[in-house]
Amino acid sequence: MVELWAGFLVSFGVVFVAELGDKSQLMAMTFATRYKTWHVLVGITVATAIVHLGSVAIGFGLGEALPTAWINVIAATAFFGFAAWTLRGDSLTDEERRKAQRPARSAILAVGLAFFLAELGDKTMLATVTLATQYDWAGVWIGSTIGMVAADALAIVVGRILSQRLPERTIKYGASALFALFGVLLLVEGISDLAG
Repeated sequence: MVELWAGFLVSFGVVFVAELGDKSQLMAMTFATRYKTWHVLVGITVATAIVHLGSVAIGFGLGEALPTAWINVIAATAFFGFAAWTLRGDSLTDEERRKAQRPARSAILAVGLAFFLAELGDKTMLATVTLATQYDWAGVWIGSTIGMVAADALAIVVGRILSQRLPERTIKYGASALFALFGVLLLVEGISDLAG
């Protein structure tokens, strides 16, 4: 049970921070201007649960196949990459913005499909794969899914109340610093395991 909670808490925190200022968070804000908030949140939740379940399966498989010390070094490298990716930032293309604003028969299906496609290969998916190599798969799956939905819900609420985004620069630097910190911790642990 301790492993489940550890996986949940770490994954929730990492994915919540990773999602702040991410392209899919911008999509959530855009969809919320067209559809009811609960339709958007249901679509996001279903898509995220599916993508992150696949991510966890990949990460769990890697965790079983590779020695722990090398997993830590690879995971550290991935987190440094996530830090750089976060500093670079994300924005919606005109095509993605048009898709988010186009009316659809079913708002939940439209949002879910858009989020499913947007999350494939995204940093939150890759972070989930990485975390699943280290922590309990169920905790990572539940934590990463709830972390992403919570961050997108926050964006929708803030967007609706304030009609503007969170301070992008602060979020970008804070998220990048947290990814780098996770990278340093994993690298130290991996090098320590390899040396021992």
